[in-house]
Amino acid sequence: MSLQRPCLYIHIYSLALVMILVLGTATTDVSGPPVNITAVLGHTATFKCPSQKSKIVTRLYIQKVVENRDDKFINGFDSSRKLDVLPEYQNRTKVNQTNLSMEMTDVSFSDEGLYKCVVFYGRVEPFSVIYLKVTAKYSVPTIEKQCSERKNGDGAAGKSCQLSCSSTGGYPQSAVKWAELNPSLMSVVHNESSEDPISKTWTINQTITYNCDHPINVSCAVDDAVSPTITICEAESFSVRVIIAIVLVLVFVLLLLLVLMVMKLCCRRHQPEDPRDSDDENAVPLADCHSQFKSV
Repeated sequence: MSLQRPCLYIHIYSLALVMILVLGTATTDVSGPPVNITAVLGHTATFKCPSQKSKIVTRLYIQKVVENRDDKFINGFDSSRKLDVLPEYQNRTKVNQTNLSMEMTDVSFSDEGLYKCVVFYGRVEPFSVIYLKVTAKYSVPTIEKQCSERKNGDGAAGKSCQLSCSSTGGYPQSAVKWAELNPSLMSVVHNESSEDPISKTWTINQTITYNCDHPINVSCAVDDAVSPTITICEAESFSVRVIIAIVLVLVFVLLLLLVLMVMKLCCRRHQPEDPRDSDDENAVPLADCHSQFKSV
Protein backbone atom coordinates (compact mmCIF):
# COMPACT_ATOMS: atom_id res chain seq x y z
CA MET A 1 0.00 0.00 0.00
CA SER A 2 2.90 2.28 0.85
CA LEU A 3 4.47 1.68 -2.58
CA GLN A 4 1.26 2.25 -4.53
CA ARG A 5 0.68 5.72 -3.12
CA PRO A 6 4.07 7.21 -4.24
CA CYS A 7 3.61 5.65 -7.68
CA LEU A 8 0.16 7.22 -7.89
CA TYR A 9 1.59 10.64 -6.99
CA ILE A 10 4.35 10.29 -9.58
CA HIS A 11 1.79 9.37 -12.24
CA ILE A 12 -0.38 12.38 -11.33
CA TYR A 13 2.61 14.73 -11.41
CA SER A 14 3.64 13.37 -14.80
CA LEU A 15 0.20 13.93 -16.24
CA ALA A 16 0.15 17.45 -14.81
CA LEU A 17 3.55 18.24 -16.34
CA VAL A 18 2.41 16.98 -19.76
CA MET A 19 -0.77 19.06 -19.56
CA ILE A 20 1.25 22.17 -18.64
CA LEU A 21 3.56 21.67 -21.62
CA VAL A 22 0.61 21.08 -23.96
CA LEU A 23 -1.22 24.14 -22.70
CA GLY A 24 1.93 26.21 -22.89
CA THR A 25 2.49 25.14 -26.48
CA ALA A 26 -1.16 25.73 -27.39
CA THR A 27 -1.11 29.25 -26.02
CA THR A 28 2.10 30.22 -27.79
CA ASP A 29 1.58 28.38 -31.07
CA VAL A 30 0.28 31.04 -33.44
CA SER A 31 -0.07 28.82 -36.48
CA GLY A 32 -3.29 29.42 -38.40
CA PRO A 33 -4.47 30.89 -41.69
CA PRO A 34 -1.57 32.27 -43.71
CA VAL A 35 -0.77 35.96 -43.67
CA ASN A 36 -0.81 37.19 -47.28
CA ILE A 37 1.88 39.59 -48.47
CA THR A 38 2.46 40.88 -52.01
CA ALA A 39 5.65 41.96 -53.75
CA VAL A 40 6.24 43.38 -57.22
CA LEU A 41 8.66 41.50 -59.47
CA GLY A 42 12.21 42.75 -58.85
CA HIS A 43 11.24 44.68 -55.70
CA THR A 44 11.45 43.89 -51.97
CA ALA A 45 9.26 41.67 -49.79
CA THR A 46 9.14 41.95 -45.98
CA PHE A 47 8.31 38.88 -43.88
CA LYS A 48 7.12 39.90 -40.40
CA CYS A 49 7.11 37.14 -37.80
CA PRO A 50 4.92 37.36 -34.68
CA SER A 51 6.72 38.21 -31.46
CA GLN A 52 6.06 38.26 -27.75
CA LYS A 53 7.94 41.17 -26.22
CA SER A 54 7.91 39.66 -22.75
CA LYS A 55 9.96 36.64 -23.87
CA ILE A 56 13.50 36.31 -25.15
CA VAL A 57 13.88 34.80 -28.61
CA THR A 58 16.78 32.37 -28.85
CA ARG A 59 16.32 31.30 -32.47
CA LEU A 60 14.38 32.27 -35.58
CA TYR A 61 13.98 30.10 -38.67
CA ILE A 62 12.26 31.30 -41.83
CA GLN A 63 11.59 28.36 -44.13
CA LYS A 64 9.85 27.88 -47.45
CA VAL A 65 7.31 25.06 -47.58
CA VAL A 66 8.10 22.74 -50.50
CA GLU A 67 5.51 20.19 -51.54
CA ASN A 68 6.50 16.56 -50.84
CA ARG A 69 9.87 17.70 -49.47
CA ASP A 70 11.37 19.05 -46.25
CA ASP A 71 10.99 22.75 -45.61
CA LYS A 72 13.70 24.84 -47.27
CA PHE A 73 15.68 27.05 -44.88
CA ILE A 74 15.85 30.65 -46.14
CA ASN A 75 17.42 32.67 -43.34
CA GLY A 76 17.27 33.30 -39.60
CA PHE A 77 19.46 33.48 -36.53
CA ASP A 78 20.57 31.35 -33.59
CA SER A 79 22.04 32.85 -30.41
CA SER A 80 24.30 29.82 -29.92
CA ARG A 81 25.73 29.35 -33.41
CA LYS A 82 25.99 30.79 -36.90
CA LEU A 83 23.48 29.54 -39.44
CA ASP A 84 24.42 28.61 -42.99
CA VAL A 85 22.34 30.38 -45.61
CA LEU A 86 21.99 29.04 -49.15
CA PRO A 87 23.97 31.05 -51.75
CA GLU A 88 20.81 32.00 -53.65
CA TYR A 89 19.48 33.79 -50.52
CA GLN A 90 22.71 34.92 -48.88
CA ASN A 91 23.02 38.22 -50.76
CA ARG A 92 19.35 39.13 -51.03
CA THR A 93 17.89 38.28 -47.60
CA LYS A 94 18.53 40.11 -44.35
CA VAL A 95 17.13 39.30 -40.90
CA ASN A 96 16.27 41.91 -38.27
CA GLN A 97 16.60 40.28 -34.85
CA THR A 98 14.92 43.20 -33.07
CA ASN A 99 11.50 43.01 -34.74
CA LEU A 100 11.81 39.41 -36.03
CA SER A 101 11.50 40.27 -39.71
CA MET A 102 13.29 39.41 -42.93
CA GLU A 103 13.69 41.46 -46.09
CA MET A 104 14.03 39.71 -49.43
CA THR A 105 15.27 41.84 -52.33
CA ASP A 106 15.07 41.28 -56.08
CA VAL A 107 11.96 39.10 -55.73
CA SER A 108 11.41 36.61 -58.56
CA PHE A 109 8.48 34.45 -59.56
CA SER A 110 10.20 31.40 -58.05
CA ASP A 111 9.98 33.08 -54.62
CA GLU A 112 6.18 32.94 -54.67
CA GLY A 113 4.75 30.41 -52.26
CA LEU A 114 4.15 29.44 -48.65
CA TYR A 115 6.66 30.27 -45.89
CA LYS A 116 6.89 29.14 -42.28
CA CYS A 117 8.18 31.49 -39.59
CA VAL A 118 9.41 29.49 -36.56
CA VAL A 119 10.23 31.41 -33.36
CA PHE A 120 12.03 29.69 -30.45
CA TYR A 121 11.23 30.82 -26.91
CA GLY A 122 13.36 28.36 -24.96
CA ARG A 123 11.89 24.95 -25.73
CA VAL A 124 8.58 26.19 -27.09
CA GLU A 125 8.48 26.55 -30.89
CA PRO A 126 5.50 28.63 -32.08
CA PHE A 127 5.25 29.34 -35.80
CA SER A 128 3.19 31.31 -38.28
CA VAL A 129 2.52 30.83 -42.00
CA ILE A 130 3.07 33.56 -44.59
CA TYR A 131 2.07 33.39 -48.24
CA LEU A 132 4.08 35.51 -50.67
CA LYS A 133 2.35 36.53 -53.89
CA VAL A 134 4.54 37.98 -56.66
CA THR A 135 3.03 40.35 -59.22
CA ALA A 136 4.23 42.23 -62.30
CA LYS A 137 2.47 45.32 -63.62
CA TYR A 138 0.84 45.10 -67.04
CA SER A 139 1.60 47.75 -69.62
CA VAL A 140 -1.02 50.40 -70.40
CA PRO A 141 -3.43 48.54 -72.72
CA THR A 142 -3.69 49.60 -76.34
CA ILE A 143 -7.26 49.93 -77.59
CA GLU A 144 -8.33 50.10 -81.24
CA LYS A 145 -11.70 50.42 -82.97
CA GLN A 146 -13.17 49.79 -86.41
CA CYS A 147 -16.84 50.71 -86.90
CA SER A 148 -19.20 50.23 -89.85
CA GLU A 149 -22.85 50.92 -90.60
CA ARG A 150 -25.37 48.18 -89.96
CA LYS A 151 -29.08 47.67 -90.59
CA ASN A 152 -31.44 46.02 -88.19
CA GLY A 153 -34.27 43.81 -89.28
CA ASP A 154 -36.78 46.58 -88.54
CA GLY A 155 -34.84 49.03 -90.70
CA ALA A 156 -33.35 51.02 -87.79
CA ALA A 157 -29.83 52.23 -88.44
CA GLY A 158 -26.90 51.61 -86.12
CA LYS A 159 -23.24 50.70 -86.03
CA SER A 160 -21.24 47.58 -85.43
CA CYS A 161 -17.81 48.21 -83.92
CA GLN A 162 -14.89 45.82 -83.57
CA LEU A 163 -12.77 46.66 -80.53
CA SER A 164 -9.33 45.25 -79.70
CA CYS A 165 -7.47 45.47 -76.38
CA SER A 166 -3.91 44.28 -75.69
CA SER A 167 -1.49 44.44 -72.73
CA THR A 168 1.88 42.80 -72.00
CA GLY A 169 4.44 42.13 -69.27
CA GLY A 170 2.12 41.27 -66.38
CA TYR A 171 1.86 38.54 -63.76
CA PRO A 172 -0.17 36.61 -62.75
CA GLN A 173 -2.43 35.81 -65.67
CA SER A 174 -5.32 38.25 -65.96
CA ALA A 175 -8.21 39.06 -68.30
CA VAL A 176 -9.60 42.02 -70.23
CA LYS A 177 -12.40 44.04 -68.68
CA TRP A 178 -14.46 46.56 -70.68
CA ALA A 179 -15.93 49.68 -69.12
CA GLU A 180 -19.29 51.23 -70.08
CA LEU A 181 -20.34 48.34 -72.35
CA ASN A 182 -23.52 46.32 -72.10
CA PRO A 183 -22.51 42.61 -71.98
CA SER A 184 -25.67 41.62 -73.85
CA LEU A 185 -24.56 43.67 -76.88
CA MET A 186 -20.98 42.37 -76.80
CA SER A 187 -19.63 39.31 -78.58
CA VAL A 188 -16.08 37.94 -78.12
CA VAL A 189 -14.34 37.30 -81.43
CA HIS A 190 -10.83 36.46 -80.21
CA ASN A 191 -9.40 35.85 -76.74
CA GLU A 192 -5.76 34.91 -76.17
CA SER A 193 -3.39 34.69 -73.19
CA SER A 194 0.23 33.70 -73.76
CA GLU A 195 3.10 33.25 -71.29
CA ASP A 196 6.67 34.21 -72.13
CA PRO A 197 8.81 31.09 -71.55
CA ILE A 198 11.77 33.12 -70.26
CA SER A 199 10.33 36.01 -68.24
CA LYS A 200 7.16 34.10 -67.25
CA THR A 201 5.11 37.25 -67.83
CA TRP A 202 1.80 37.23 -69.69
CA THR A 203 0.45 38.93 -72.80
CA ILE A 204 -3.33 39.40 -72.92
CA ASN A 205 -5.30 40.06 -76.14
CA GLN A 206 -9.03 40.26 -76.76
CA THR A 207 -11.19 41.35 -79.70
CA ILE A 208 -14.95 41.90 -79.45
CA THR A 209 -17.80 43.24 -81.55
CA TYR A 210 -20.30 45.70 -80.11
CA ASN A 211 -23.54 47.03 -81.57
CA CYS A 212 -24.67 50.53 -80.67
CA ASP A 213 -26.73 53.44 -81.98
CA HIS A 214 -25.42 56.34 -79.86
CA PRO A 215 -21.95 57.61 -78.82
CA ILE A 216 -20.25 55.67 -76.00
CA ASN A 217 -16.94 56.33 -74.23
CA VAL A 218 -15.07 53.03 -73.92
CA SER A 219 -11.91 51.89 -72.12
CA CYS A 220 -10.43 48.49 -71.31
CA ALA A 221 -8.43 47.30 -68.31
CA VAL A 222 -6.06 44.41 -67.66
CA ASP A 223 -5.49 43.94 -63.92
CA ASP A 224 -4.77 47.49 -62.63
CA ALA A 225 -3.67 48.92 -66.01
CA VAL A 226 -6.33 51.02 -67.80
CA SER A 227 -6.29 52.09 -71.44
CA PRO A 228 -7.05 55.59 -72.76
CA THR A 229 -10.74 56.31 -73.40
CA ILE A 230 -12.07 56.31 -76.96
CA THR A 231 -15.53 57.11 -78.37
CA ILE A 232 -17.46 54.71 -80.57
CA CYS A 233 -20.73 55.15 -82.50
CA GLU A 234 -20.26 58.91 -82.59
CA ALA A 235 -22.66 60.86 -84.86
CA GLU A 236 -21.22 61.93 -88.20
CA SER A 237 -21.48 65.60 -89.22
CA PHE A 238 -22.32 64.75 -92.85
CA SER A 239 -23.41 61.51 -94.40
CA VAL A 240 -21.70 60.11 -97.47
CA ARG A 241 -24.67 61.00 -99.68
CA VAL A 242 -24.60 64.63 -98.54
CA ILE A 243 -20.88 64.87 -99.24
CA ILE A 244 -21.34 63.42 -102.76
CA ALA A 245 -24.17 65.87 -103.49
CA ILE A 246 -22.05 68.80 -102.38
CA VAL A 247 -19.17 67.68 -104.60
CA LEU A 248 -21.48 67.38 -107.64
CA VAL A 249 -22.89 70.87 -107.07
CA LEU A 250 -19.40 72.33 -106.81
CA VAL A 251 -18.33 70.61 -110.03
CA PHE A 252 -21.41 71.94 -111.86
CA VAL A 253 -20.76 75.49 -110.63
CA LEU A 254 -17.14 75.33 -111.73
CA LEU A 255 -18.12 74.10 -115.20
CA LEU A 256 -20.70 76.87 -115.52
CA LEU A 257 -18.15 79.51 -114.58
CA LEU A 258 -15.74 78.07 -117.11
CA VAL A 259 -18.33 78.28 -119.90
CA LEU A 260 -19.12 81.89 -119.04
CA MET A 261 -15.46 82.82 -119.09
CA VAL A 262 -14.98 81.23 -122.51
CA MET A 263 -17.98 83.13 -123.89
CA LYS A 264 -16.64 86.41 -122.55
CA LEU A 265 -13.24 85.85 -124.08
CA CYS A 266 -14.84 85.02 -127.42
CA CYS A 267 -16.81 88.27 -127.47
CA ARG A 268 -13.76 90.35 -126.65
CA ARG A 269 -11.78 88.79 -129.45
CA HIS A 270 -14.35 89.83 -132.10
CA GLN A 271 -14.63 93.43 -130.91
CA PRO A 272 -12.32 96.10 -132.59
CA GLU A 273 -9.58 97.70 -130.52
CA ASP A 274 -10.92 101.24 -131.14
CA PRO A 275 -14.63 101.35 -131.93
CA ARG A 276 -14.38 105.00 -133.23
CA ASP A 277 -11.93 104.10 -136.01
CA SER A 278 -13.65 100.92 -137.01
CA ASP A 279 -15.78 100.63 -140.09
CA ASP A 280 -19.45 100.21 -139.35
CA GLU A 281 -19.66 97.54 -141.97
CA ASN A 282 -16.97 95.48 -140.28
CA ALA A 283 -18.39 95.85 -136.75
CA VAL A 284 -19.92 92.75 -135.28
CA PRO A 285 -23.01 93.26 -133.19
CA LEU A 286 -22.92 91.90 -129.62
CA ALA A 287 -25.77 89.60 -130.32
CA ASP A 288 -23.76 87.94 -133.09
CA CYS A 289 -21.12 86.83 -130.53
CA HIS A 290 -23.54 84.35 -129.12
CA SER A 291 -24.49 83.10 -132.58
CA GLN A 292 -20.87 82.71 -133.59
CA PHE A 293 -20.11 80.93 -130.34
CA LYS A 294 -22.97 78.55 -131.03
CA SER A 295 -21.77 77.90 -134.59
CA VAL A 296 -18.35 77.06 -133.27
